[in-house]
Amino acid sequence: MSNATMPMPQITRASWLMVASLGLVWGSTFLVIEIALRGITPLWLAAGRISFAMLLTVSIWSLRGWPLFLTRARPWGRLALIGLLSSAMPFTLLGWGQQYVTSGFAGVCMAAVALMVLPMAHVFLPGERMTLRRTLGFVIGFSGVALLIGGQAFQSSGDASESLGRLACLGAASCYAVSSVMMRRLPAMDPIGIATIPLIFGTLIVVPLAWFGEGAPPMPSNQTLLVLAFLGLVPTAGANILRVLVIRSAGPVFMSLTNYQVPMWSVLLGVLLLGEPARPSLLAALALILAGVAISQWGALKRLFTRSG
Repeated sequence: MSNATMPMPQITRASWLMVASLGLVWGSTFLVIEIALRGITPLWLAAGRISFAMLLTVSIWSLRGWPLFLTRARPWGRLALIGLLSSAMPFTLLGWGQQYVTSGFAGVCMAAVALMVLPMAHVFLPGERMTLRRTLGFVIGFSGVALLIGGQAFQSSGDASESLGRLACLGAASCYAVSSVMMRRLPAMDPIGIATIPLIFGTLIVVPLAWFGEGAPPMPSNQTLLVLAFLGLVPTAGANILRVLVIRSAGPVFMSLTNYQVPMWSVLLGVLLLGEPARPSLLAALALILAGVAISQWGALKRLFTRSG
C-alpha cells in the first residue's frame, strides 16, 4: 500500500481502552518471564510462548473462515519479516538479555520504543508527523519512565555478559519499533490474519533456533508449563491481536504510548500486590508520564472529550 492510499490514523475511545489494556497486561509480563526462566532456558521460553500463542490465534482465525487478503496484494515477504521482528527476535533477545541485565534496564529499553517509532513514522507514514508538541510529549513521558525506574536501571549487574545483554534488550526494542511501522504499511487485510501469520512465521523460525542453540526441548514442571501457557495466551496471543488492531486503526505512534505504561503498571502492581515499597519519586514519575501522554495526544484527547460532552 502506498502512502497516498494509506488511510489516516483514527484514534477513538476503543483505541484508548485497548492501549490501556495492553499497558496493564504487558506491565505484569516481566515478572512472569523471570518466574518462567527458573524452569526453562531462554530460547525454549521464547519458543514455548510463541507456539502457545500461534495455536490460539490459528484456532480463532479458523473459526472466522481463514480470511486474510482483502486486495490483490500478497505481501508474504513482509509478513514473514514482521513475524521475525515482532515475535521471534524480540522474545529471544529479551529472554536471553534479561539473564545479564537488571529488570529496570529492560523496562527502559521497552519505553525507548516510543522514541524509536516517532522518527520512523515521520518518514514512512502519512499523518504521523514528528511535530514539536508530539516530540516534547514523548520526551517528557520517557523522562517519567526513567524517574519511575530509578538510577538502578543504569547500574551494572556485574555480569561479564552485561554489555551483550544490554545490546540484546535494545535490539528487541528496535525490532518492535520497525515491525510496528511495517505493519501499518501493509495493504488492506484481515486483522486476525495479520496477527496470526507473523506468529506462524515466528514459530517456524524460533523453534529450530531453540533446538539448534539449546538442544532438545526440556521437560518443564507443571508450574512452568502453566506460566508458559499464560505468557503465550494472554500477553502474546491476546495482546498481539489488540496490538494489530491499534496499529492498523490508530497508528504505531499512538500504539507506542503503551511502552510508557508498561513500567508504570509494573511498579504499581509491585506496590499494590507484592507490598513493594513506594519510592518518593513515584507520584512525580506518574505525573510526568501522564503529562507526556496528554501533551503528545492533545488533539486526540480534545476530540475524545468533545464527543463525550
